[in-house]
Amino acid sequence: MTIPALLATRRRLDGAVQAFVSDDEEITFAELDDASRTLAGRLVGAGVTKGSRVGLVMPNGIGWATAALAVMRVGAVLVPLSTLLRPPELLAQLRAAAVTQLVVVPRLRGRDHLDELASAAPGLTEHARRGRPHPDLPSPRWIWTSDEWTSDELPAGAAPAPLVEALGRAVRPADDLAVLFTSGSRDTPKGVLHTHGNGLRAVASSLDSRRIGRGERLYIPMPFFWTGGFGGGLLSALVAGATLLTEAVPEPARTLRFLERERVTLFRGWPDQAARLAAHPAFATTDLSTLRPASLGAVLPPAARPGPGARANLFGMTETFGPYCGSRLDTDLPAGKHGSCGRPFTGVEVRIADPETGTVLPPGTEGEILLRGPNVMRGIAGRHRADVFDADGFYPTADRGLLDADGYLWYRGRLDDMFKVRGATVYPMEVEAALRALPGVTDAYVTDAYVTAAQVTDVSTGPGAAGAAGAAGAAGAAGAVGAREVAAVVVASSLDDPDELAEQARANLSSFKIPTRWLIVRAPHRVPRLASGKVDIDALRRLLVEEGTAGSRKVRSR
Repeated sequence: MTIPALLATRRRLDGAVQAFVSDDEEITFAELDDASRTLAGRLVGAGVTKGSRVGLVMPNGIGWATAALAVMRVGAVLVPLSTLLRPPELLAQLRAAAVTQLVVVPRLRGRDHLDELASAAPGLTEHARRGRPHPDLPSPRWIWTSDEWTSDELPAGAAPAPLVEALGRAVRPADDLAVLFTSGSRDTPKGVLHTHGNGLRAVASSLDSRRIGRGERLYIPMPFFWTGGFGGGLLSALVAGATLLTEAVPEPARTLRFLERERVTLFRGWPDQAARLAAHPAFATTDLSTLRPASLGAVLPPAARPGPGARANLFGMTETFGPYCGSRLDTDLPAGKHGSCGRPFTGVEVRIADPETGTVLPPGTEGEILLRGPNVMRGIAGRHRADVFDADGFYPTADRGLLDADGYLWYRGRLDDMFKVRGATVYPMEVEAALRALPGVTDAYVTDAYVTAAQVTDVSTGPGAAGAAGAAGAAGAAGAVGAREVAAVVVASSLDDPDELAEQARANLSSFKIPTRWLIVRAPHRVPRLASGKVDIDALRRLLVEEGTAGSRKVRSR
């Protein structure tokens, strides 16, 4: 239950096995152990030691994995940072995590991260390279580029091997492993603290449900700086003895060639990532016959794809280091459990409570999901434990759900996502599920949008616009200057008529829940996201108000 012990185990059991394959590089578990030990010695010589917080701004690859393991094997704390962060966001996370050493890729996707940092905090790089605190960001003592990090340009020689080994033996399961940043669509980012013990325990608890074992060749397109890539990919491969296939910058045609060449057996990630590959013209001629049934359905042969809701929706969060609830992904759920998240994994206790009073609710009653157990985070950077956990040690997640009598968890959305339209309560997740079940719809994202009186009264009286017209009337009667609508961005390959979608949705939704403002897009990347990968609700609203149209008007496909 520590990284140095895990590396030793993998070397002993699977030393000659490929640990990672990245683009045109590969490394075995023994080579990874050697490379991370060598780099660890150089980092210790440069001042990294137990408790140091080392930030990484790097793309996926063997270099990222080697650097991360070098940091963690000597008891330093890894702080994975998104390559998508803009300078003010990056500076905020450096402050929140109290990063002491920072490694930055020189250039990536046309961006120079060091130049951007210098423009946001003049003099930061010079101060850090001299080991001096900066007035606006006092924690960083060193800033290196990823090229310098692995070259002979570190500011000191390597520490002796016996010291590196001694630091590894001193790492305990209770020691901090990483600070992982997460945020809801409306929250400021928070740094979640995980220990070696709770992080690796959480990874191990989900392996059986995710069907990851020794010999698996796992592809996850998620970046390592997110929990899905770090815990679900890199550490899952280490714990299971599987081979991880990864790319610095995934691109559909290249990815398909990569997966065919490397004989991928398991494709996990977000459904839209698999759908994007399946929609590529080269997909039909790509040999993915080695894929196993626990892979995402879009990349499987049609006959092997599970029905809607038949497989568990693996459910988790950064605070639990990935999924904490699920069921085997190669097996359909029992009758009556389709659409559920499965059962909580060993190491997590789930409680449903009234969000207002904290009263524990009986099975079958919807409330806030609370979590407790050895797989759950140690805490949140900068927050007192009493501000994070309740008096019984449970973490209030702000997720809505229920546990049925058989212990299956049913997720109902976020407490803060609920909104009211003309006095009626709308839960976006319920509407999204209904829209995603419609023929031709790949994905859907629902929120509330406040539109002006001019925008509201521009709505015609067709069936897709009845709700908005009613809202306009109510707004006018009350003398309001606008109204709140149910709004949806729908990803669809061929549909372009919101009235058709609205009419089909009426079979499963009450009239007040049917969107009255629509934007139909062809590509998933049109859905705005935060640097954390989550949907940017504020940007989604702006997009819907600025580009969306109401019912009975054709929507230009984008």
